[in-house]
Amino acid sequence: MKAIAALLLMLNYLSVGHGGICMEGPQQFPAVQIDAGQGKVVMTDSNNYAYFLIGSQWYKMGLLTLKHVSVGPAGIWGVDLNNRVYEYVAGSFVFANGESLRQVDAGGDGQVVGVTDTSTIHCLQSTIASVYREQSTLSWITLPGLLMYVSCSTKYGCWGVNSAENIYFTKVTPSTCGISDWIHVDGLAVKVETGTDGSVFVVNRVGEVYQRQGIDSRTPQGTSWTQIPMPSRVSHVSYDRGNLWVVTDNGTILKCLY
Repeated sequence: MKAIAALLLMLNYLSVGHGGICMEGPQQFPAVQIDAGQGKVVMTDSNNYAYFLIGSQWYKMGLLTLKHVSVGPAGIWGVDLNNRVYEYVAGSFVFANGESLRQVDAGGDGQVVGVTDTSTIHCLQSTIASVYREQSTLSWITLPGLLMYVSCSTKYGCWGVNSAENIYFTKVTPSTCGISDWIHVDGLAVKVETGTDGSVFVVNRVGEVYQRQGIDSRTPQGTSWTQIPMPSRVSHVSYDRGNLWVVTDNGTILKCLY
């Protein structure tokens, strides 16, 4: 019966999607968080181990326990259970002293951004992030505003959500971490992820996924949201090179082609 149920669930996955198709991706069950950038995919599981996807197989990235990991132009960065920040260098995670973060994002144009337990926002300039290779104290720049989750793109800018689930957008200068004013965007979400091409997806409190429409150089904050149908509640998403990577509430990984 379990095999039949799994088959039916698989067929359900294959049949959903808005302008695309979703299927089961490579599994490291149960998954908690996933991030994709520049053709690379990383994830964390319920044991707080980080994994890197090679082909269709997940490979553990050492024994360090991490609650969040991110990959992008700035490399691979993560935060552990005590909010310590690390960069993945030459096959191992190296402690990056200087700021304690609950979530970090390496998807911007060389800069690294993150937020703390008190929702303060911090940015590591691209000129610093690109050359960091050993244990030393890093100088993070504190950005205005309060967010509980942040994600940046190489193309248009950064997105974030605050504790009230409000969504915001800003443009960032990677070399200085200077930003324009935060623009309040319609809608509510608990997580937001932006791909390197500027595509933006959010997850709301009931596990629904929406994609931002109308994003271009003149309107980088976009114009409207379109819901992306999913077979079950979603806890996390990440987008890169036409693939929307999804973690469902039960820890299953989906790969949706768009």
